[in-house]
Amino acid sequence: MEMKRICSGCRNGTGFEVPFAMAFQPIVDVHAGIVFAYEALVRGTDGAGAASILSSVTDENRYAFDQACRVKAIGSAMSAGLVESDAMLSINFLPNAVYSPWACIQLTLAAAASALLPIDRIIFEFTETEMMTSTKHVMEIIETYKNIGFKVAIDDFGAGHSGLDMFANFEPDEVKLDMELIRGIAADRRRQAIVRAVARMCDELQTVLIAEGVETHDEANALLDLGVRYQQGYLYGKPLIEQLAELPSWLL
Repeated sequence: MEMKRICSGCRNGTGFEVPFAMAFQPIVDVHAGIVFAYEALVRGTDGAGAASILSSVTDENRYAFDQACRVKAIGSAMSAGLVESDAMLSINFLPNAVYSPWACIQLTLAAAASALLPIDRIIFEFTETEMMTSTKHVMEIIETYKNIGFKVAIDDFGAGHSGLDMFANFEPDEVKLDMELIRGIAADRRRQAIVRAVARMCDELQTVLIAEGVETHDEANALLDLGVRYQQGYLYGKPLIEQLAELPSWLL
């Protein structure tokens, strides 16, 4: 009975009744001066932060919420003009909301097909802390997603204790440095040394490295010097509800 209830929620995305919207923030290839991807972020329909929606997520509706977010992200991004660019779409997901990797991806595949969005333009992000609830389960999800053709990213890398273990166990396409490592990095030798080492490791492992939370030109320049060309943060654009932000003129 429990399996049927969960799989039904994964199939149709029903069960999460709180209305929400998607905001999009650019992830920029600073070298090329283009948007590499847009990250889809949950927001209230009135513009309220993600917490206003996440506070309504429970064990009973977690599956439906995760599925609804995927569908909403794809539909909203395409309506906002993603189809007119070469940028990818990055979607956060909850590993604990995936009962069966293959079964629970079907609604996403259907949404992408309906929107004419190639699956190789979709990135799925998860955090270190989410992964550690069940390493084996997340490994199965990642293997399934990568075999289908999706990209997979580790979010908030450096915020938990399991980062190096993840590199030893599987191959993410991307790693997103936690913003706490970025803050004040231009004047912090310890942070610079850590990011430099991670950048070298990612280069050797052919993994895209992205810095989150970039807010100042000093931080951006320091990251470039350390080998981090992909950056995300208020310096490049704040999340916009149902819109894809244009790049600042100084970067073009």
